[in-house]
Amino acid sequence: MKRPESSLLDRYAQAVDPGRVRRDVPLAPFTTFGIGGPADLYYRARSAKELRAAISSAGELGIPSFVLGRGANVLVGDLGFRGVVVRCDIAGVEFLPGGRVVAGAGVDTFPDLINATVARGLGGIHHFVGIPSTVGGAVWQNLHFLSPAPDRERTVFWDEVMEGATILTPGGEVRRVPAEYFRFGYDYSVIHDTGDLVLDVSLKLIPTPVEELRRVMRENLAWRDARHPDLWLYPCVGSIFKKIEGIGAGRLIDECGLKGYVHGAAEIFHKHANIIVNLGGATADDVRTLIDLARSTVLRETGYALETEICFVGEF
Repeated sequence: MKRPESSLLDRYAQAVDPGRVRRDVPLAPFTTFGIGGPADLYYRARSAKELRAAISSAGELGIPSFVLGRGANVLVGDLGFRGVVVRCDIAGVEFLPGGRVVAGAGVDTFPDLINATVARGLGGIHHFVGIPSTVGGAVWQNLHFLSPAPDRERTVFWDEVMEGATILTPGGEVRRVPAEYFRFGYDYSVIHDTGDLVLDVSLKLIPTPVEELRRVMRENLAWRDARHPDLWLYPCVGSIFKKIEGIGAGRLIDECGLKGYVHGAAEIFHKHANIIVNLGGATADDVRTLIDLARSTVLRETGYALETEICFVGEF
């Protein structure tokens, strides 16, 4: 994609906030993969009003835009993004009677929101401890976790605690919608297709003894630590491929002998074959090569077609 003309980029900065719109900003530090080239423009929207203005200004000027949260489910291309990347930093957590909580789309679910709700004895999102995401990102992918304890071994989903949300439509309308609007599925919500942006989310949590919540969190963290990478040592985006019911994409990749396979500075993780990790200095091309290898090998040897669940952003 061609870089927008400099005059257009200047006009965008003037329309939004010339003191806060930055040029040629590397995106790697803003993703959990630690991979990605520069965005032509980068802007942090700290309120719903700012996010709306940032997106509408890009549309009016014909500049491509992408809204980034925690960067936990994206692979940014090595050549970066031609246009403006808007970081959603909408903050704020409001506690209402009856276990209801309203949180801005840019609030980190962990540790910020989980710690705040658990401290007040409110359970529901404590299951997602250790999973990097913003509130908006949790809606996007219907955040989920396989709770490991025998007395509750099941997959817990974000939609179980969600009552509704405020969204910004592609047409610039701010709407309040119920949870049913999102038609949640596994790794899916309707905003994949509509292009809506989440501004804030309303949750209905369950009063629970704090020690019980912390016990579950300890168990879930221990389960994750035994199977998933430590993001400080092995930056990654979690599962690369969508779940294959009853089989598991990771199991298929493992059976094909690819667990621990390294290309460049990226590895098919030695503990979990559906995760690719950055060993230090990995490129998007390194990761794409491993994705293609896993796909082609699994298809050839098992007949199953693996489908990616992560977003590919920018130029590769």
